[in-house]
Amino acid sequence: MVEKHDRLKRNTMKRNIYCLICLAMAMFAIGASAQLQVRMDKDSPMRKLQLAEMLVTNFYVDSVDENKLVEDAIRGMLDKLDPHSSYTTPKETKQMNESLQGNFDGIGVQFNMVEDTLLVIQTIAKGPSQKAGIVAGDRIVAVNDTAISGVKMPRDQIMMRLRGPKGTMVKLSVVRREVADTLTFNVKRDKIPVKSLDASYIIRPGVGYIRIGSFGATTYDEFMTAVNKLKAAGMKDLILDLQDNGGGYLQAAVKIANEFLPKDDIIVYANGLKSSRMDYRANGSGKLLDGKVVVLVNEFTASASEIVSGAMQDNDRGMVVGRRTFGKGLVQRPFDMPDGSMIRLTIAHYYTPTGRCIQKPYKKGDQKDYAMELDKRLKHGELMNADSIHFADSLKFYTLRKHRVVYGGGGIMPDYFVPLDTMTYTKYHRQLVAKGMVTDAVLRFIDNNRKSLKRKYTDFSKFEAEYQVPESLIADIRERGEKKDVKPKDNEELKLTLPRLATQVKALVARDIWDMDEYFQIVNETSDIVKKGLETIEKM
Repeated sequence: MVEKHDRLKRNTMKRNIYCLICLAMAMFAIGASAQLQVRMDKDSPMRKLQLAEMLVTNFYVDSVDENKLVEDAIRGMLDKLDPHSSYTTPKETKQMNESLQGNFDGIGVQFNMVEDTLLVIQTIAKGPSQKAGIVAGDRIVAVNDTAISGVKMPRDQIMMRLRGPKGTMVKLSVVRREVADTLTFNVKRDKIPVKSLDASYIIRPGVGYIRIGSFGATTYDEFMTAVNKLKAAGMKDLILDLQDNGGGYLQAAVKIANEFLPKDDIIVYANGLKSSRMDYRANGSGKLLDGKVVVLVNEFTASASEIVSGAMQDNDRGMVVGRRTFGKGLVQRPFDMPDGSMIRLTIAHYYTPTGRCIQKPYKKGDQKDYAMELDKRLKHGELMNADSIHFADSLKFYTLRKHRVVYGGGGIMPDYFVPLDTMTYTKYHRQLVAKGMVTDAVLRFIDNNRKSLKRKYTDFSKFEAEYQVPESLIADIRERGEKKDVKPKDNEELKLTLPRLATQVKALVARDIWDMDEYFQIVNETSDIVKKGLETIEKM
């Protein structure tokens, strides 16, 4: 009798689950029918997937998080495809979009954490914090009466408390040097711009320099503002620095490439099995159709920045200087999910104007091998010696005007190769930087000397010409390193490290007193790729 009852109970549950499946499939089919045709018959893979999820949710021995179960299934599917199809949670999607959309809602400060305390490095000009009276050097110790200093609060939680919808108020408790009492500021949050252009200045007489960090919604406008500024300052030729630029929006890259190319020159095209070929061409309205151009790249230059580099090289509009780029030429289309999450699915390949596929080879589902590809370049000597790079004849292409030889097979091979200098940027230096010794020491130094430095160096040209990094600051960095067991292997490594370390420290001091333009004006004078770019533009 008990057996019969259990059997009836199981059958009833199965019928209920089956009904739920049918209902879910019907609702999904109705919602998706306008965009996709989904197979819902009994042999449909989608039905099998839904059944598996419902079986686990209803019969598994332990409780499960149904949302996580579905997210893991989605990630599992995408992981077996190419390296760039991806899934992001609602939170991850929001963070990703903020960096590309060019703004977020917040209080408008640049900060760093010093011994578990938020130290304001700069306030955004005309931003909420500056209007409220917060200044560089202030320490924010509490947000809405909740302590954020001395409590080891994670950085993302601090950010969450500082950010909020435009127009809302946030109460900040601030400790300021030479002020005994804790100060209180009520700040009205506002839209805070996120810059994607790192620097722009006249690097040599008649030669402008623009560095783009990523391609976002505001990149083109930022770029044109910089171009107009530099032209007014006498720019005739341009060095466009795309080193370490991981890409971003295709349209931003296309609009910038359009500024350099004559009408109807192809910039890039995309083609996929289930998406028809799409060509992007210049419209001839660019403001940079004349003048010499050099594009700087390295192994971290990827995606949209490779599109710009390839368009300039294939159309013989400019020379590319540096090292072979990353090789990301897969086109992702974003699909928004109802809960705010997103699937970015690869739908096509990018091709340069000559027909080169930008994407480097990969094995489906082998994410580890793909991630280690740059390490393999280093081990094979490619980053140090151009002769270590070998291309098959089948990958040979010719530029469209001068018929110079260029190669496909992944990434953009520069016209002028610049090896990675592992001697001047030593292992000891890299460890000091990676473990935060350099930035921590500079932050403390600036915090103690900001007023005196600003009084002494009223303009950057005076600072650049006269400022010498104190030996005590270098000693502080070395002492911090020794406490973390970061030491040079011998006196030779120390001797090689000190000049480059002093340049980096001087640039960081300049950045905190002024901004990123001044930072790059200092570090670029020791950059081998920038030096080669200047040499190339002189000879063009």
